[in-house]
Amino acid sequence: MYLNENYVLDVASSVGLLTVEQVDQAKQVVASGNSALPGLLASGELDEQVLAAHVAQQYGYTAVSLGQFQIDLKVCPVITPEIAERYQVVPVQEEMGVLSVVIADPTNFETTDSLAQITGKEVQVFVGYPTEIRNFIEEQYKGASLGVSSFESKGDGVAIDLGVTDVSEEDAPVITLVEGVLSEAFQLKVSDIHIEPLETMIRIRYRLDGKLMEMAQHPKKLLPAIITRLKVMSGTMDIAEKRMPQDGRIQISVNGKPVDLRVSSVPSNHGESIVMRILDKSSLTLGLAEVGMYSDDQEMIQNMLGLPDGVVLVTGPTGSGKTTTLYSCLNQINTPDRKIITVEDPVEYELAGINQVMVREDVGMTFASALRAMLRQAPNIIMVGEIRDAETATIAVNASLTGHLVFSTLHTNDATSAIARLGDIGVKRFLMASALRGVLAQRLVRKLCERCKEPTTLTPKEASELGLDPSQQIYGPSGCAFCRNTGYKGRMAIFEIFKIDDEVRHLINKDLSNAEMRKHARQLGMRTLREDGIRKVLSGETSASEVLSVTMND
Repeated sequence: MYLNENYVLDVASSVGLLTVEQVDQAKQVVASGNSALPGLLASGELDEQVLAAHVAQQYGYTAVSLGQFQIDLKVCPVITPEIAERYQVVPVQEEMGVLSVVIADPTNFETTDSLAQITGKEVQVFVGYPTEIRNFIEEQYKGASLGVSSFESKGDGVAIDLGVTDVSEEDAPVITLVEGVLSEAFQLKVSDIHIEPLETMIRIRYRLDGKLMEMAQHPKKLLPAIITRLKVMSGTMDIAEKRMPQDGRIQISVNGKPVDLRVSSVPSNHGESIVMRILDKSSLTLGLAEVGMYSDDQEMIQNMLGLPDGVVLVTGPTGSGKTTTLYSCLNQINTPDRKIITVEDPVEYELAGINQVMVREDVGMTFASALRAMLRQAPNIIMVGEIRDAETATIAVNASLTGHLVFSTLHTNDATSAIARLGDIGVKRFLMASALRGVLAQRLVRKLCERCKEPTTLTPKEASELGLDPSQQIYGPSGCAFCRNTGYKGRMAIFEIFKIDDEVRHLINKDLSNAEMRKHARQLGMRTLREDGIRKVLSGETSASEVLSVTMND
C-alpha cells in the first residue's frame, strides 16, 4: 500500500480524514509489523482517492485516475510486468522524450529513482490510487504481456528473438520472463546479467558501466524453470546436473543480428546462480582512440605493432578491458598478407580473417600444446589468451625469438610487475630481456555524462593524492535521466605503457626488484596509471574519485 504508513497516517490526521484516536490505533497496528491502511480503506473510514490526493500534494505531485489516460502498453516496453508489479507503476504516455508514469506510492523514493535508471528517460510522475493501479496491472498490463505469441519484445530499437518454437502454455510465462530480462538488459546496454537465488526470492541484477544494480525480484518457485530454460537454450548444459558448475553459450537475435551470451552456472546454498555475459562484438571494432588512448600513447603502441617479432603484454585484473584492447590491436594489423592465429579459453568473439583456437584441457588441448601446434602453421602473429604457466611462457618467448610477434595477457597490478611475474613463472631474465617489446597495463573508469556533468573543485584529500592544486576546476557527476541519475555514461581506459628499450633490457638483466624497476621506468619517462587518469580528469572526461578508486596502489 504505502511504504511509510506512519507518515501517511499523519497526513490523514492533519487534513481531518482520521481522528487522533483512529491514528493512534492504526500506528499500534503498524508497530506490531502489520499494515493498517487496507483495513481503514476497506471499512470506509478512509476514502482512497481523497487520501491519495493529499499524499500527492505533500510531495508536490498531482493525483490522477488511470481513466484519464488512453493507455498504450507499448509506450515503454522496458517497464516489464515484473517491474510494473514491483514498483506498482503504470507508464501512461510519452511526449517529447518525457515519459509519464502513474505510481501508487510517492513515499517510496526508490520508485522514482529506479524508474529513471530503468528507462533512461526523463520521468514525469503522477500519483494514482493504489487499488486501481494494482487491479490494472493484474488484469490488463500483465495479462497483455503474458499473452504474446511471437516471443519477440520490441521497443526503443530493441527486438529480441529467442528462437523458441512450439511453446506450451505452461512454459510461456517463464519464456516471457527470460525474454523480458534480456530485452531490458540490451536496452540498458549492460555487460552482465546476474540471476541469483536468495533464501525466499530470486534477485535479478545488471552490471552497468562496471557497477551492479538490482533490477527486479521474483518468487523463488520460478528458479527451476528459469534455470532449465537457460540451459536448454545453451544446447550444451546438462539440465539434470545441479551440483557442479557448468558453462555454456546462448545465441539470440537482437534487432535481427546474432548476439552471443556466455553463460555460467554455479551451485550456491540457495540454488543455482546464473551469470550471463553479453558478448558485444561492436566493442571489438573500436580503435585505440575510442577506448581512451591519447595520441602520444597510440604512437608508442603503433610502433610496437609494427615490429616483426617480440612479445607485447597487456596486464590488469579481470574486467579491466584487456581483451578489447588486444582485439583492437589485432584488428589494426589484420591484413591479407599476415597470418594471425589466436589460442583462447574460451573463444569469446569470432574475428573475420583470423584463425582462432579454443583451449580444451579435457582432450589435452592446453595453451602450451595449442601454441606448439600453431607454430607449425607458419603464422606471422600469435595471440595467447593468457600466460599462466612456465611451459606456455617459455614457448611464447621462444616463438618471439624465432620471428613471431606474440601478444598475450598477464595478471599483474602494473606494467613493471610483469617482469617479476614472468620470473616467478620461470622465464629466465636474459630471455625476457631479448623477447619483450612492451607491457601495457590498464584499468577502466566511468566516463562523466556529457549531458549533466558539472564544474566542481577537488576536495583537500583528492588534491593531495592527485598532486593537484585544490583550486583546480574539474568536472564531477550530477545525474540526469539520460545517465539514469548516476552521473556517468560509458567507460574508458587509463593506461600505463612500459616500453622495453636497450636501457630497460640492461635493467632486466640486473635482476632488480619491482620497486627499483618501477623507479627506473619512471625516470625513463613512463607515465603511471594515475598520471594518465589525472590527464583525463583535467580534460573533463572522468572524475577524480573514479581515478583514485582504481589506482589505490599507485
